[in-house]
This record gives sequence, C-alpha cells and structure tokens, in this order.
Amino acid sequence: MFKMRMLRICRKSIKDAFKSIFRNFSLSMASISCTAVTLILVAVAILVTYNVRSITNDIEEVLTIVALVDQNATEEEVEALKTQINDLENVDAEKTTYDTTTDIKESLSKDDDIKEILEILDDFKLESAFVVHVKDVRDITDTAMEIEGFDKVSRVKYGESLVNKLVSMFDIIKNACIVAVIALILVTAFLIANTIKITIFSRRQEINIMRLVGTSNTVIKFPFLIEGFVLGIIGAIIPILLTIYGYAFFYDFVGGKLFTDLVVLVKPEEIIYITSLVLVIVGGVVGMFGSVNAVRRYLKI
Repeated sequence: MFKMRMLRICRKSIKDAFKSIFRNFSLSMASISCTAVTLILVAVAILVTYNVRSITNDIEEVLTIVALVDQNATEEEVEALKTQINDLENVDAEKTTYDTTTDIKESLSKDDDIKEILEILDDFKLESAFVVHVKDVRDITDTAMEIEGFDKVSRVKYGESLVNKLVSMFDIIKNACIVAVIALILVTAFLIANTIKITIFSRRQEINIMRLVGTSNTVIKFPFLIEGFVLGIIGAIIPILLTIYGYAFFYDFVGGKLFTDLVVLVKPEEIIYITSLVLVIVGGVVGMFGSVNAVRRYLKI
C-alpha cells in the first residue's frame, strides 16, 4: 500500500514538474539557456585544468637535475655519491641514471653533425654526470642545492629560471581554473533557484490550496525538486555535445600539441566522456539543490 502511494506521488510529481516547465516556458528556457552557458564555461575550465595537470606531469618528467662529477673521482667515490643522491627524499632513485663520458659521447654521436664536431675536437673533454629525476619539481631547487654540496660534484644544472617560471605559471592556471569551476557551479545554482522562485510565486495560490486541504510538505516540494533536476539535465545537453565534438575537433585541428612538442594535449577519449558525466551530475545536482534552496527559503513550508 505504501509503495503504491509513493508510486502515485512520484508519477504525479513528475507530471506536475513537466507541466510547470511548459506552463512557464519562457522562464524555463531562460534558466536552461543560462545553465547551458555556465556549464559550457565549466566544461572549458575542466578541460583546461585536466590538460594543465597532464602537461605539468609531462614537464616534470622532462625537468631533471644534471650533476656533473669531478673528473678525478674514483669508481668507489662515484658509487658513494650515487648512494648519497638516491638517499635524498625528493629523488626518484629508480629513474636517476649515471652517464659516463663514453655514454655521453655515444649518445651525442647519434647526431651526424655533432659526431663530426666531436671528431674535430679530439681534446674536447666531457664530464660524467648523474641525471637526477625528482618526485616534486617544486622542491627541485632545494634538492639541487643539496646535491651541489656533495663531495665530488663539480657543478649542478637544472634550468632554475625556467623551472620556477613554469611551476608558478601552471600553479596559477590550475588554481584559477578550480576557482572558475566552483564559481560557475554557484552561478548555475543561483540561476535555477531564481527560476524556481518565480515559478513558486506564480503558483502560490495553488500551493496555499494544497496546504489547506492537508497536502504534506513532501508532496508540495517534490515537483519543484524534479523540475530543477530536469532543467539542469536539459541545460547540460548542449555543453556535453560541445565537449565531445568541440574538443575532438580542436585536438585534431592543432595536431594534439600546442606551440611545441613539449605541450601535448590529452587525447579526447581520455577526457570527454568523464567531463560529460561531470556536466550531467553538476547540472542535475545543482538543479535539485537550487530548487530545494528556493522552496526552503521562499515558500517557508
């Protein structure tokens, strides 16, 4: 009996919600349009944030510390130095390598132009070096200074000015995108809540009659909750289509890279469906939240 009653309430609430959407069509369209615009911006912010994180991770893999070893160092001293470097907290010991002068010459000789130069410069001396990968690029300066203080390390190079600029830039972009996503979600909730408020105001007499005949608060609130959910889902359709087809088109247009081979974009299949799911959830949940908030604050049920 209880299940049948709940089923009737749900059926009637869904029917009333769609009636309200069509009855207040202009308001509904305004809410859907505003929701679509804000969710498009949310999608862009998510895609940018995801790509920035991916690019940051790629750059962190490339950025290394090159510790040049004193030419007079013995094999035992090199091994001791290797142990010291690998024991550092921020050093990824598995990726850190040691290249002898022979290894470096063989690597450089793969390029024909450089090979000719090396043959001309018979007395040209290359220094053996540790190529050190760090776990957190933000602490690369401190790690480099520690390594530079070790015995038998002649010099340390890690492109400090470039590293600091890149880290600062990417941190600013990531934080800005996160703030933008949160702000846009709040704007979407505000727009839907205002649409529901106007709808509630236009139906205030009907609601008062329902309350006078003993209709429960849940039965009165439920259609508005469904209405907000439907408005949020419909508003997410266009942003989802733009996310799926727009990002794929942009990825193909730029060849999957921006400006340089170092800045590689995330492949569409790795991000568009996750982003679309987020948009559906945000649209629906925010729509429901906006409705509940409007009912609670302005109906005073």
